[in-house]
Amino acid sequence: MAALKVAAVAAHPHVRPDRGAGPGTPSARKLSIAELIKHAARCERGWTAFVLWRSGALQRAADESDDDEFRPAPGETLAGLPADFGPATGETDEAVADIADLGQGVSVPRGVPWIPADVEGWSARWVLLHLIEETARHGGHADIFHESLDGATLYPLMTAAEQWPDP
Repeated sequence: MAALKVAAVAAHPHVRPDRGAGPGTPSARKLSIAELIKHAARCERGWTAFVLWRSGALQRAADESDDDEFRPAPGETLAGLPADFGPATGETDEAVADIADLGQGVSVPRGVPWIPADVEGWSARWVLLHLIEETARHGGHADIFHESLDGATLYPLMTAAEQWPDP
């Protein structure tokens, strides 16, 4: 669903790549839809790598900027960024299918601002539920972008996306 939302916003005729702080910024806020999509795909891959114990997952020094996580790189386009989100979620689906015990422990990186200092680890289940929460939050941000452009709200968007009959 989140991929449908971001693709709909990215394709909207009123989203201008040159407006605001980044490609497709439909509001005065710094965050653009392109930055949101890039961040959402990075979160998906980062949390999945975290559960799979891949080195470098979600690693960043506490005082290190996260601007590159949001800002599209040269050559990345608003139209192309949603295409990266699908494969990122596919990687998560594959990883979850391979986890025999969602209660398995997952160690957490130390000294980063988004993990409390007193936490040593979470279960894979907790991490995956957190990823669902993050994705839902990003989908809500995409809803705000879309509604600010043309007033579209969740139910008309879902009706169109799912080809439901009008009530």
